[in-house]
Amino acid sequence: MPDYKLIGKNYTTTDLRAKVTGRAKYAEDFRADGMVFLKLLLSPMPHARVRRLDASAALAMPGVEGILTADDLPTVDAPGEAGLTNEPLYEGEPVLAIAAVDEQTASEAIEAIQIDYEALPFCMDPLDSLRPGGPNARLDGNTMVGRELATIKWTETELAELAAGRLPMSGEFAAEWAVGDVDAGLAAADLVVDESIYHQSLGHQPLETRSCMAYWENGKVYVYGSTQSTARTVGAVARWAEVEPENVVLVAEFCGGGFGSKGAGSTCMRFPIVMSKKIGKPVMMRVSRREENFIGRARPAVQARAKVGFRSDGRILAMDLFTIGDGGPYGRSGDHMSMANIASLAYQPESIRVRGIGVYTNTPPRAAQRAPGGEQAVTMLAPLLDRAARQLGIDRTDIIRINAPAGQAAFGAPGRDGQQGNASSAFVHEALDKGMVEFDWSERLRRSGQRNGSKATGIGVALSTFSAGSSGMDGLLVIRPDGHLQIQTGVGNLGTESFSDCSRAGAEALDMPWEKVELVWGATDRNLPWSAMSVGSQTTHAHTRANWAAGLDAKRKLQELAALDLGGTPHDYDVADERVFKRGAPSQGLSFAQAAERAIARGGRFDGHELPDDINGMTATSATALAGRGLMGVAKDTFATGGRVMGFVVGFAEVEVDVETGAIRMVDYVGSA
Repeated sequence: MPDYKLIGKNYTTTDLRAKVTGRAKYAEDFRADGMVFLKLLLSPMPHARVRRLDASAALAMPGVEGILTADDLPTVDAPGEAGLTNEPLYEGEPVLAIAAVDEQTASEAIEAIQIDYEALPFCMDPLDSLRPGGPNARLDGNTMVGRELATIKWTETELAELAAGRLPMSGEFAAEWAVGDVDAGLAAADLVVDESIYHQSLGHQPLETRSCMAYWENGKVYVYGSTQSTARTVGAVARWAEVEPENVVLVAEFCGGGFGSKGAGSTCMRFPIVMSKKIGKPVMMRVSRREENFIGRARPAVQARAKVGFRSDGRILAMDLFTIGDGGPYGRSGDHMSMANIASLAYQPESIRVRGIGVYTNTPPRAAQRAPGGEQAVTMLAPLLDRAARQLGIDRTDIIRINAPAGQAAFGAPGRDGQQGNASSAFVHEALDKGMVEFDWSERLRRSGQRNGSKATGIGVALSTFSAGSSGMDGLLVIRPDGHLQIQTGVGNLGTESFSDCSRAGAEALDMPWEKVELVWGATDRNLPWSAMSVGSQTTHAHTRANWAAGLDAKRKLQELAALDLGGTPHDYDVADERVFKRGAPSQGLSFAQAAERAIARGGRFDGHELPDDINGMTATSATALAGRGLMGVAKDTFATGGRVMGFVVGFAEVEVDVETGAIRMVDYVGSA
């Protein structure tokens, strides 16, 4: 491994002092002259229609500034979510918003509104909606087939299976895919594990709720929001505000977590945006924890039946999955189908088939939560491998090993060409071997099942995998005439420090001390580059690469400048210790400060007046604004991947379970990646 000076080393993160001293500003901390406060009226019913709305008394109250209803927002094609509605589809869905001089007045105005609802049929469990005559969560269907809303109901055949305590594996499906001959694989298996399994839905509940403040000035909308991404939230805000992206200024230096629910902002951000435009004043929406429970998103629940056929040595010959997803009332949740992609990678079955239905329910909206589909796959299917190992008399590590992916393993649904994609690499066997040694698997296994009063010892192991990166993002940095390196990043700061950590790759490529780096992030008027969404475990991979690309671009330009000024070829020069110098003659060279001055003097691509053709338009706009300030490194990540980048962890755990109370205590854990 290279001897890096920055990558992989401890350091004081860019935002640490602001956080520990209280100077860090989150969405609720911002203020603006004349700012008013917005409160929401939430539906008390899981499904209803507004028959009559009288806000006259509320609007007549002193201090009330305005009202927003569904009529004030653009219509959204079903099954999309507009934000405010006259047909609430879950308890707690916003029906209208009131703005007032303070939150107390706004709350009192909400109480003064007279509203009459017509109760409509509702559905809390997908299975209820699939029964003949069962209620649908939406009036226009209970599922999506392709791109169209549709209704699927079970027949007596499926109901008979359900009555027998099993999910059916017949009937109509909304989506399906297969690889290999599953029926033949099950017939040839020495053991078939057949189980109905369930994964619950849980609210994301980030530490910071999705509060937001917004105002308008000179045709631009200024938004102070809680979002996981910075660059990638601009497009959503522009749509909500009905302006071009260049007229959006998003300030989001700090975000108190999101777990996927704030990937590109939140639908509710449009409330202060539209209200501010309507009344001509800055508007603050502070979302309470109770409101967060309703509008803050949850992981999609999945019910499934799995038939897994094993050979006597533990090899999986066939995996047959029927899945039902609970996606709430809006959008299109895919966790119930994507879990099969992860299962096909983790367990490499010789054949696999998945058939699924995503069913709408009158419950809070769902959104991707940490490893969407992947978490469900491992949690639901790993116990089935444990059962098979026990019944076949195989060590659990052996059943993981014989099914584990290696190299550029193929997985997932076939593409249009009929071929599966592949992982860029997989070293599960190596991780398994290392983890067994670190955990002392053989010795600990002897303690499995031991009892001490009501407490029992459990020893477990499982393989987990999920996406670990993306590519094609842009890096942007400038070596300034003062000798400092300025790195721009559009990555969101949701508490993981990836916005700062990944930027160190740009400095590493230039051998620049971190104390000489100024990191620019958190506000889109600061000339940020196009960046990945901070979701899907992709940020570290994507932006280490992007910043490395920008650093290498700057390094090449340093070498070219030195050759132009001092003679020779760029390959005659090296970069280190804040200098570009001739190999074998370190005194012949330029300091970074001198090189920045020379870049400005020469212009063109050296200082950003000429840009690469393949960078994103947002990056090009930002680079143009920074042109002439020093030597610019700007590049798109075009490094090879060799397949989809996936991460793998073999987790070993010892737990203590109180069999009387159900309390579980983690005694030890070893993760080997």
